[in-house]
Amino acid sequence: MTMTTKLGSNVDVKALGKVAVLMGGASAEREVSLMSGTGVLQALRSRGVDAHAFDPSQNDLGELRRDGYARCFIALHGRHGEDGTVQGALELLRIPYTGPGVMASSIAVDKIMTKRIWRAEGLPTPDWRLVGSVAETADALAALGAPMIVKPSREGSTIGLTKVTSPEQCAQAYALASRYDPEVLCEQFIAGEETTCPILGEGAAAYALPVIRIVAPEGNYDYQNKYFTDVTQYHCPSGLPEAEEREIQRLVVAAFRSLGCRGWARADIMIRASDRQPFLLEINTSPGMTGHSLVPMSARASGISYEDLCVGVLASATMDTPAGSTLGT
Repeated sequence: MTMTTKLGSNVDVKALGKVAVLMGGASAEREVSLMSGTGVLQALRSRGVDAHAFDPSQNDLGELRRDGYARCFIALHGRHGEDGTVQGALELLRIPYTGPGVMASSIAVDKIMTKRIWRAEGLPTPDWRLVGSVAETADALAALGAPMIVKPSREGSTIGLTKVTSPEQCAQAYALASRYDPEVLCEQFIAGEETTCPILGEGAAAYALPVIRIVAPEGNYDYQNKYFTDVTQYHCPSGLPEAEEREIQRLVVAAFRSLGCRGWARADIMIRASDRQPFLLEINTSPGMTGHSLVPMSARASGISYEDLCVGVLASATMDTPAGSTLGT
């Protein structure tokens, strides 16, 4: 079966029923989520899906059941979107949803828990420290070396992130990160090439799409350069040696499976320039679907259109608890 068929154009869209595209929300990534959700909504409607926008920050999730929604496409990002909370609510409502389930989502959004699991599984990820004060941030810099990345453990889109090169920057970096999360992650900086790679499927059937190599101005792939400028360069095909591309794809599938993910996700990897060693940074379980987003770009390189990608991901919607079972007696 081809990847296009898996995501395919052969899906019976009428059988998908009434669909809610969850977008917006109350996280720091609300603006990006609205852009993602609008794109998904238009794509699904263009294929004849009975799709409707639904913003959980403005509507009670209980309305989904009352209004007869058969499944949800989660286009929420960050807190209350990809952290297991909305997934848990949809489990209780018995409405299938896209992406990983409750536990996988809650682990993946927490960069520190994710790194602990990857390290336990023997997967390469940069050294790190969990800090709770400016003094601990300075101690982490002494231990990890400069430059060092300081960021909130449970945010995405580089929100609250600082690249620290001297002890004098530790106070400001910690203050910024702790505005978004009391758990602050200090991470060894990997100098080299930045890449990302989407994963689709579940379990033994999970597979990686083509790797994207990212070249940002002065290496600064921040929130602005991710979503609102056209100066960042994206190379897909990546231009990497074939062996490096295959190794990255192997790593991201292993990372995806280790957290119990399903449906889809996108993992970020740095390739250290000194020895070409790849390091897993984080995994996004509700990837962006904006005009600048990377999963659609990688899918397109595989011959999968944006519309087929949206329909295919929607068709994979499921729950942790099988639809025919009960939650208890």
